[in-house]
Amino acid sequence: MKNLFITALLVVVTCNTTAFAQKQTNTVPVKAILDLNNIQDDRVKVVMIPQKTTKEEMIFQIPKTVPGTYSADNYGKYIDDFKAFDAANKELKVEKTDENTWKIHNAKTLSQVVYFVNDTYDIEKGSGFGKDEVFSPAGSNILKDKNFMINNHCFVGYFDGNPDVKYSLTVNHPADLFGSTSLTDADKSNTVDVYNVNRYFDLTDNPIMYCKPNFETFTVDGMEILFSVYSPNNVHTAKSLLPDLEKMMRAQKAFLGPINDNKKYTVLLYLSESNKRDAKGFGALEHHTCTSVVFPEAMPTDMLGKQIIDVVSHEFFHIVTPLSIHSKEIQYFDYNNPKMSEHLWMYEGVTEYFANLFQINQGLIDQDEFYQRMLGKISNAARMNDIMSFTEMSKNVLVKPYKDQYLNVYEKGALIGMCIDIIIREKSNGERGILDVMKKLSKEYGMNKPFNDDELFAKITTLTYPEVGQFLTTHVSGTTPIDYDFYFAKVGVGKGKSMVPANPFLKDQKPYITINPTTKEIMVVANMELNDFFKNLNIKAGDIILAINEVNYNLDNIYEMVMESQNWKQDDAISVKIKRDGKEQTINGKVKVSLEEVEGYILIDQSKQMLNQAWLKG
Repeated sequence: MKNLFITALLVVVTCNTTAFAQKQTNTVPVKAILDLNNIQDDRVKVVMIPQKTTKEEMIFQIPKTVPGTYSADNYGKYIDDFKAFDAANKELKVEKTDENTWKIHNAKTLSQVVYFVNDTYDIEKGSGFGKDEVFSPAGSNILKDKNFMINNHCFVGYFDGNPDVKYSLTVNHPADLFGSTSLTDADKSNTVDVYNVNRYFDLTDNPIMYCKPNFETFTVDGMEILFSVYSPNNVHTAKSLLPDLEKMMRAQKAFLGPINDNKKYTVLLYLSESNKRDAKGFGALEHHTCTSVVFPEAMPTDMLGKQIIDVVSHEFFHIVTPLSIHSKEIQYFDYNNPKMSEHLWMYEGVTEYFANLFQINQGLIDQDEFYQRMLGKISNAARMNDIMSFTEMSKNVLVKPYKDQYLNVYEKGALIGMCIDIIIREKSNGERGILDVMKKLSKEYGMNKPFNDDELFAKITTLTYPEVGQFLTTHVSGTTPIDYDFYFAKVGVGKGKSMVPANPFLKDQKPYITINPTTKEIMVVANMELNDFFKNLNIKAGDIILAINEVNYNLDNIYEMVMESQNWKQDDAISVKIKRDGKEQTINGKVKVSLEEVEGYILIDQSKQMLNQAWLKG
């Protein structure tokens, strides 16, 4: 999962395992058939054909949760009209025993089950973190003849608590809709796709997005990347967004080196009409060979490109952990009675740290930006429970009070990764860091060999230094808060003041703009002295801002306007459409950015400069 400007909105799904490690005793696959042609009441019809059984009763289940969402989403509540039939099409008795489970009687005569699936996007109200809401990248969309977001755990279930059997998924779809996925289509027609996999996990690990073709492909070090975009109003194209994605993924591969041998990777970008009944949980979910992403379509291209770098990079780094390094709780994940691992600090925290470190390492951001990001994480972590054991929180993250602290995995979790990195750099005279440790763990374990939760700290200590083990027991499993200044000082960094560009619409977090609640229009406030941005363009108190650079703004997308302004540089050309005294006019001019003094982290000990550079650039 990932959490950014929309920090409370982001999350990512880790899917890398089966509920039970049972041997496959039946070579005939479970068959699932999705009909995307005949949509009934905004629902998709699903037919599932099980393997034969001699049992009198059979259990069918849809997941309660999936790895990486860290929430009980109960996908069974989106299932309607569940029925079971024998070979003569006679209906069998079925009992629904809980929200995600159906008991089928006289199962030895069972031929197929049939049900309808509702999508989750239509009923979202908040960010995907509210009660009874599914985080959008883990959810589903059903938009007849236009778009289908198929997270397979929303549509396909498993029988008798055993997902470790072969599956064959058939998708019947309109000829003009293309299915983007890392799965291989075994059918060559343009209206039927057939995907054959070895186990249920391989379906849940590979979402499919159907829409009219809007994709680009490129290759990075032998890995083929498919980038597919759904933009309902054709605001964005894969081609226009490709430069940011390609730059990011090439930088990531250069940073990681030979740690992953994936030959194919897919990025699915769904752009939401967030002012309608549509997805509102913005962020991404990671899989072994895929990331699914949801953002608002109204987001400007430059801003969307930057969010792709931050969010997709986090998801891509999950190929290291937990996809290649994980515990038995993840390897043998139980979709309906999950047991959680203690090590979210590594799965999400170290991943988030890498998503920031690689950007300074590869020259995508400078040192000041990196330090400011870490300062922001320190500030955000301070709002959370700083004396709660991180391992205890992780193991109990599905229940209160621990679930309320989940977002700290992206704040304090990343800072834990940073501190461990600094310790290793100091002890090795800059020659090694936490990435070296993750590579060694990946080599020892890998995708199919899990570790025991309670043995990881000892293993990491063996691969590093006693000081790392002491840090883990004191600050990660223990309850002692971290003194971040102590670890920054090891690499010559300390608190200092610097001048940074101020946001044109904010002064000390107090806005220069407000909203007319009746019209939703954005107005310039009348009770503040305006800054250089407004004065230079002769924008006055009471003016209504209608559009900037030909992008219309109001209450529905004001946040996008404020965030886009952070991309503006001094003397950039700008066009602002305003309404003054009831008359519209367009002002053309240049951006004037004010500077503000802020306290942050800077390099203050030049004697540590070499170690500092080894940390950031090594």
